[in-house]
Order: sequence, then structure tokens, then C-alpha cells
Amino acid sequence: MRVALVHDWLVTMGGAERVLEEFARLFPEAPIYTGVVIPERLSPLLRSHPIIPSFVQHWPGARRRYNRYLPFLAYAFEQFDLSGYDLVLSSSASVAKGVLTRAETAHVSYIHTPMRYAWDLYPRYRDQEAKGLTRRLMGPVFHWLRLWDRMSADRPDVLIANSRTVEARIAKHWHRRSYLIWPPVDVDRIGLSREPGEYYLVLSRLVGYKRVDLAVAAATRARLPLIVAGDGPDLPRLRRMAGPGVRFLGRVDEATRVALLQGAKALLFPGEEDFGITPVEAMAAGRPVIAYGRGGVLDSVEPGVSGVFFREQTVEDLLTAVEAAEALEWDRDRIRAQAERFRPQRFREELTRVIEGALVAKGLRPG
Repeated sequence: MRVALVHDWLVTMGGAERVLEEFARLFPEAPIYTGVVIPERLSPLLRSHPIIPSFVQHWPGARRRYNRYLPFLAYAFEQFDLSGYDLVLSSSASVAKGVLTRAETAHVSYIHTPMRYAWDLYPRYRDQEAKGLTRRLMGPVFHWLRLWDRMSADRPDVLIANSRTVEARIAKHWHRRSYLIWPPVDVDRIGLSREPGEYYLVLSRLVGYKRVDLAVAAATRARLPLIVAGDGPDLPRLRRMAGPGVRFLGRVDEATRVALLQGAKALLFPGEEDFGITPVEAMAAGRPVIAYGRGGVLDSVEPGVSGVFFREQTVEDLLTAVEAAEALEWDRDRIRAQAERFRPQRFREELTRVIEGALVAKGLRPG
């Protein structure tokens, strides 16, 4: 059986790329089709596969500003010739689901989210983050992208959502049903820590919708010790608003990331995410999560057992949640048990069952 893997773009190793790694483990000979690739930023596992980028790879600045070429990437994915494959497995938060396949091909698409910047977060991107010519062009360009996104969502035979939140978005924006399979999280690499933590922690890319500013403002007001690990365009603004108890570490390596999780009092997670792997990693270390109570954390964090939710994205609500967390006696083993539900083995087993069902529906033999 010939298998092709498809992914939006390969420019960093984030949660979506960890999902793609599991695809690659299931199908070690499969090539990977993608919009743009920066090979030196990828894991050895992904680099071991043949990687076929789109024609956008060779356009000026595509490695750094690939998202500026989004309408062209939608077209570019339609140009891949996947006619020789029996199974196409796509990992999509944007355009990867839009590849063209034969009627006889089984196409299973793992959806990290419908395009946030075209649907749920469109007003925020347009009014708060887009500037100049980009802002003026967003209206007509994103109108076309929404039409393409809805149309291309009909191309996969099977859709898989990574959380109940994404499952609801798929039903709302695309009018399709989906399976729910939570992403894989390598909890075994994070040891359980029973020592009391010394600081609150944010591990995040520093971009506006992550709402790291809430954590920084709350820590500054209440004089809480806070470590912010991560980099991004919001860093200068966050530094300006931070008090003396807030430390910025920039981008950290994997060993430092694990040590920070193990030494924290709690993870602060003030943004809304499609799923959110970092909260699961914090729970693997036995650390509670103080999170905005929307999005993927509703699937992973159990209030009073492994974390506390706040309902409004305000400094006051976040500080109230911090006070509630400090008043609770946390059972580190129960917190760890919450994280162990997301082991990669569980992901592979559930994904394999869905793939086998899609193949049988096409008259193909799994394996």
C-alpha cells in the first residue's frame, strides 16, 4: 500500500509536527508533501523521510513569511500529484486538507483547527494585528479563503478533530462530522516532581492571541514570581510592562523546558488554544494548571484535580484563580494520572482504527 503524508508547512517543531512524527512512525517509508520546509529545524525522524515542498518554497522570503503566501499555498497544494497513493494522511490547520486525490484513494485528515485567522479570530487579526496594505487586503482575500476552506473541507473522506473545541468548529464552519482523537504527548520524558514549586511559569510563543500579557500584568500587580520562557514579536511589549519579579528566558531547549515545569508552582495558561500540549506536560510533572477556561484545556484539565479555570480574560479573574490554586492541597499523583491519558501509544491505536475503517470503506486492505 502506497502512503503519502501531507502537512501545511515544516518550519518549526511544535505540537502539529509532533502529530506528524506519529504519522511518520506508523508509515516509515511515506514521503511528506508540504508547502515550505526548513530542514535544519526538524527532528531527525522527519528529516529521514523524503520531503517534497511546493513551488512556494522558492519564492522570496517564503521560509520566514510563508503565511503571507497563504492564498498561493492553497493553490500550490492542489498541484501536488497524489494519484499514485492508496492512502493520504494529512495534518492540517490550514491548507493541507485541500490536496486533490483520486476517488479510489482514502484521504484521512487530522484537523488541528479550521483556519483560526479566517474564522474565529478573523476580527482580532484584522483590527489588532494587521497593518497597512495587509489590513486593506484582508477583507477580499480572506473572503476567498473562507470559500476555499469550506469547499476543500469536503475533500477528505474522514476528518479527525484534536479536541472537542475543534470538533465544534468543524461542525459550525464546515458542516461535517469528525472523529475525536486527542494529540499525542510524550509524558514519559517528564518526571513527576513532588517538591514545592518556587515560581509561576509561562511556556509559550510570545504572540498576541496567547495572552501572555495577562500573566505578566497579574504577576506584576500581585508581585508574584513569574518565569516566561519563549520568544516572539510580543517580547518587547511584555518586557516594558513587567515588574521586577518577572524573568524572561527567551527560547529554551528541551532539558531546560522540563526542568522549568518540574520546578514551577503552577503553569499559567491565559490564552485559548485548540488543544494545548503544554498543560498536559505540566501535569506530567505533577504541576497544576491555571488556565482560561475555554478551548482544549476543557479536554485535559479537571478543575480541582489538576487545575483551576478562570472565566474572563482579565487580570482580576486570573489572580482570583491563583488564590484558589494556592488554597488547594494538590495530589501530584492524581495530576500525573490526568496527563497519562494522552500517551502516544493511545494516539497511534485510535488513529490506526480510523485509518483501517477508511481503507475498508474504499475496498482496500489495511496493512
